Amino acid sequence: MTHWTIVLATEAVEKTAEGGLFDFDATLPVMAIQFLVLAALLNKLFYKPIGQAIDDRSDYIRTNLVDAKERQQKAEDLAVQYEQELRNVRREAQNVIAAAQAEAQKVVADEIKSAQAEALAEREKAALEIEAQRESAFKSLEQQVDSLSQAIASKLVGAKL
Repeated sequence: MTHWTIVLATEAVEKTAEGGLFDFDATLPVMAIQFLVLAALLNKLFYKPIGQAIDDRSDYIRTNLVDAKERQQKAEDLAVQYEQELRNVRREAQNVIAAAQAEAQKVVADEIKSAQAEALAEREKAALEIEAQRESAFKSLEQQVDSLSQAIASKLVGAKL
């Protein structure tokens, strides 16, 4: 019985030697061709479109980044320009305000001078009127004094006689 087992084992080893793991018959080239066809199909159907989509998306992002940087630079330039214009407008406004204040002070000073001159003229006129009234009062008093003096003198002279 051991003999039969050895014979059967020998026959089994001989059969496996014929169709072994690395048997170089027609299946190897067919498998290689199938692999290459599969790789070509995958490349054409999946890898290239996905790669193209990724490249397109990268270009889109890159373009948007460049546009965004340009817009940001333009916005910063406009902000600087507007700040400069705002400073200039504020400076001009301050100059206009200062000029208006100076003009107002000049007008006020002129009005004060004219009011002072008018008041001085009124005072001089009043002083002249007062002087004229005083002189007229003195003349009237002198006349009254003269007439009273003559009346007193005539009464004194008449009383002595």
